[in-house]
Amino acid sequence: MKKNKHHQRKANQDSSLSISDALNEDVLSKLKEAKKELAQVEKKKEEQRQEQIRLERKEREKNKTFEELLNEYGDIGSKF
Repeated sequence: MKKNKHHQRKANQDSSLSISDALNEDVLSKLKEAKKELAQVEKKKEEQRQEQIRLERKEREKNKTFEELLNEYGDIGSKF
């Protein structure tokens, strides 16, 4: 009988471990999914930030005065 009780106790421990493992795997998969979504959100934010920088640079270039353009590009056009 002692062997049966020990065997039954061992089986109960194994089943509780497998339930625990299954729950941990479920939680782990949810965390991985959340991490993936967060990475996508961060990537999108970075792309938007880069686009904003590009637009600001373009706007500054468009609003430069003739003097600023001449100072920036200097003698590039004086070949001709």
